[in-house]
Amino acid sequence: MNKANRAELDKAITLINEAQSIVSQLAEEEQEKFDNLSEGLQQAERGQNMEQAACEMDDAASELESIAETLQNLVDM
Repeated sequence: MNKANRAELDKAITLINEAQSIVSQLAEEEQEKFDNLSEGLQQAERGQNMEQAACEMDDAASELESIAETLQNLVDM
């Protein structure tokens, strides 16, 4: 891989890391909202949807982190 392609991958990695940070923060906020609900509301459909959204965003953030690591390994080759 040439220097120009490595630089482009570095840009992509930076963007992916920014996206990961945003998604992770949103997941934390959603989980915090869920945690602040009463037990009854947590068990309601809306509460369950909030918890599921937080979990799925957390999973997505982890996947983005993994993608960034994979790309970084390519740059470091």
